[in-house]
Amino acid sequence: MADTYPRSPKAMLGGIMHLGRMIDKVRLRHAGRIQDYNYLTAGFDKYLLDLLGLSGEAFERHVLAVGTDEAVLAWVRREGKALTEADIRLWNQGLLKAAPKDEPAQQRFHARLVEIAAKRGVPVESLPPVTTWVEAIELDEGRL
Repeated sequence: MADTYPRSPKAMLGGIMHLGRMIDKVRLRHAGRIQDYNYLTAGFDKYLLDLLGLSGEAFERHVLAVGTDEAVLAWVRREGKALTEADIRLWNQGLLKAAPKDEPAQQRFHARLVEIAAKRGVPVESLPPVTTWVEAIELDEGRL
């Protein structure tokens, strides 16, 4: 786990994208190392919890109670909804393709890019072109 950022949303745990990132966000938040992330109630976290049929509170409690990603994955498989390979494939593909779908989302996406550019001290036009939310995360966290 990175000291500054959770792992990439593209990193897989048990074949599921974003699960490892969500675990990292719980651990980093409770270690006091991140504050400004959407956390279990919005965005990809919420959608993944809905897919798994788990509550954010239960997920957080379990992550904090066990030591390893493998133990969390075993709990997710035991307590969450049974997912088929097709369910997981659709989730992963959807995650990678997720892009702003309407004008308010387009405005949030652009605002995110403006924030990233400001952190880097560059004009937004100089950023690499990104069109999906995952690409924006990767860009923001220095992996793109």
